[in-house]
Amino acid sequence: MNGSSTALIFLGLLLVGGIISFVKQKMPTQLIVLLSIGAAMCLVAGVMRLEVWN
Repeated sequence: MNGSSTALIFLGLLLVGGIISFVKQKMPTQLIVLLSIGAAMCLVAGVMRLEVWN
């Protein structure tokens, strides 16, 4: 596990926490969808960069 994959996974989890917070605050749905797309991309990129696939 290298630094960039760790950073991407951490950022993705941070964004997931933001999604949960925004849902509780009843923020606009478009903002929540945009945040969830970004979180999903960060998590997928972090997992794909893991060195266990080689």
